[in-house]
Amino acid sequence: MEYTTLGDTGMEVSRICLGCMSFGTSDWREWVLDEEESHEIIERAIDLGINFFDTANMYSGGESERVLGDALEGRRDEMVVATKGYFQMDDDDPNSGGLSRKAIEQELENSLDRLGMDTVDLYQIHRWDDDTPIGVTMQALDDAVRRGKVRYLGASSMWAHQFADALHTADELGTDRFVTMQNHYNLVYREEEREMLPLCEREGVGVIPWSPLARGYLTRPHEDIDATTRGETEEHMYDHPYREGGGREVNERAQELAAEKGVTMAQIALSWLLHKDWVDAPIVGTTSVEHLEDAVEALEIDLSASDVAYLEEPYEPVPVSGHE
Repeated sequence: MEYTTLGDTGMEVSRICLGCMSFGTSDWREWVLDEEESHEIIERAIDLGINFFDTANMYSGGESERVLGDALEGRRDEMVVATKGYFQMDDDDPNSGGLSRKAIEQELENSLDRLGMDTVDLYQIHRWDDDTPIGVTMQALDDAVRRGKVRYLGASSMWAHQFADALHTADELGTDRFVTMQNHYNLVYREEEREMLPLCEREGVGVIPWSPLARGYLTRPHEDIDATTRGETEEHMYDHPYREGGGREVNERAQELAAEKGVTMAQIALSWLLHKDWVDAPIVGTTSVEHLEDAVEALEIDLSASDVAYLEEPYEPVPVSGHE
């Protein structure tokens, strides 16, 4: 395993972050693993040197946090654990979502309880809240840091102007800033290169992209996607414009390069991200030990400048996706 400093935090994390959206209960989504299978993957991740885990309160309605916390029992201090809050957790409680002080304080406590932790290493806002002034959110998050509930603060998909506003507001108020950005970025969705990634680079913000494999679109030939359980059952998989803007040709070039190098398409897609200086650690979700091992092996793949250019060349602008 390779390690890197996460943004300007000084904290060392593995170059692969294990995303935990696929752990919890299949009652939530059909492709999600139940506890025993989830633990098997988490254990193998630790064996492989992964020390960075990302979850969220909304994943399996909180079960993902509980499963991760149980799996890490007795060694939580050795790991870097990230979770998120924003989406409404209780249909009958409007204050169980959003980024008000009340929502942040109660949902952070609930997350810590499920994780079995007194302090979470990275607490992220899962989306932007149009109904709460960003100053209110930043002060509530800063208070959580001061109370020892959170070590670092992170953000997720939003417009670059919103993120710039959040960073400026924190500086004006003298609060802790966001030190990470978990954004939507992969070989067939590169709109973040226009504004968000240069902003993060300038501000020393660590980048931990979600959906590095484009919800599976970069793991197999585009005509085979519907053959997977996730492809068959999850309409949200098709909400993103992966098939637009040259996406099909990018998929075909990833197939071609994978065959040439004797590796998988997923490894090519991950290697491409790992060759980007502004990326610290892609968040890789998986439902099999084999695919996890493949992801770690992607660290050993060397892509030449011409390989990178060949993969990137067909890309064309697509609608911004992932902020909702």
